[in-house]
Amino acid sequence: MTAPDAPARSFLSIGEVLRHLRPDFPEVTISKIRFLEAEGLVEPDRTTSGYRKFSRADVSRLRYVLAAQRDQYLPLRVIKEHLDALDRGLDPPAGGGGPRIPAGLADADGLPAAEAFARDLTEVRLSRTELLTAAGLSGVELEQLEQYGLLASREGSDHYDGDALIVAKTVAEMGRFGLEARHLRAFRVAAEREAALFEQVVTPLVRQRDPAARARADEVVRHLAALSVRLHATLVRAALGRTLRR
Repeated sequence: MTAPDAPARSFLSIGEVLRHLRPDFPEVTISKIRFLEAEGLVEPDRTTSGYRKFSRADVSRLRYVLAAQRDQYLPLRVIKEHLDALDRGLDPPAGGGGPRIPAGLADADGLPAAEAFARDLTEVRLSRTELLTAAGLSGVELEQLEQYGLLASREGSDHYDGDALIVAKTVAEMGRFGLEARHLRAFRVAAEREAALFEQVVTPLVRQRDPAARARADEVVRHLAALSVRLHATLVRAALGRTLRR
């Protein structure tokens, strides 16, 4: 959610926010914006004098709230649930259910979709219950994955990111063939070795203070990861092919 009509400077006063919203939402008032803030749907920063400082994200958030009220007649409680889902990289609830896993993270068979590997999955935040439900794992199975270092909750948090979800879903699918977490430690060791190898490539870029260099490093990491997946899958398939041809 972006606010293309916001000025280039970082923050807006509440009066400026009102002027940006009024063309699309003529009924909005300063009192309405303050009410939405009091209800926790937007949390602008404050100046040292106590004046509100709205960011572009705040303006976009207000647009979302006002549009949901006007177009879908959603109560603030439900809108707040939608915003929480969006904040955690998930799709808003539908039909009274909970937040939904973004469609791009899984294909029709529930396996990780190809486009998932091109996304920044660290922005996705799932509770333990959401992870278990999405992956189809039991609590014991998740504990085993954590025990063998195949996944972990985000540092300093009790949430799991999109990478943890992909690992969990993939391991759950492999479990159909009798493979358990204890059988998959070799994958973690191999991944750590590959990461150490690729780190030598991207470290010079990461050390540069130029934002463009950091963006380039992120691009290189994603590309190398995709190449690694392709190479690994091809080598495994070739090795199994030799076994079947004996």
